[in-house]
Amino acid sequence: MINNIIFLKIFSLAHQSPFLDWLIVFSAETFGYIMIVVAFIYLLFHTDGVFDYKNPFLQLKNKFREIFFVFFTSLFAWGLEAVMKHLISSPRPFLYYQNLTPLFVHGGMDSFPSGHAMFFSALAVSLYFVHRRIGILYIFVALIVGLARIAAGIHFPVDILAGYLVGSIIALIMNLIFVKIKQKR
Repeated sequence: MINNIIFLKIFSLAHQSPFLDWLIVFSAETFGYIMIVVAFIYLLFHTDGVFDYKNPFLQLKNKFREIFFVFFTSLFAWGLEAVMKHLISSPRPFLYYQNLTPLFVHGGMDSFPSGHAMFFSALAVSLYFVHRRIGILYIFVALIVGLARIAAGIHFPVDILAGYLVGSIIALIMNLIFVKIKQKR
């Protein structure tokens, strides 16, 4: 019941103005993809102001490890979401409420959990393990994407919260695995 009340409150932002609708759709879709590219570029070029000229290949190797960890974790979360959606049947809000018009129709008809929330929370938490500041920024990115997907009418709050929770747990587990692997080397 509380899930539906919160959904309807956030969804009430939709269909208020063309600009707000554009902003919600942009935040729910395009913004996330832009931020994925930004994260990749950041990981590739960020050096903490120090470049080791004596071991440039070691530094490059470490960069690729960071990139692999962050994006493998995020893609693993995305893949797990697809499996979970096959096991859990949950209609999207625009199917649950017959008279609701979403700002855009998205993907399959299963809503739980949100793949975007899982992906972006896994991305944010794994980035946090690698570079704390950008990780904190990406926690806000994940929140923006999740709230926008509720406001667009394609996810319930519980879908987003479950996605955040599972994505964060995946990042924690993957971090433990990667730390163990790193210690063995």
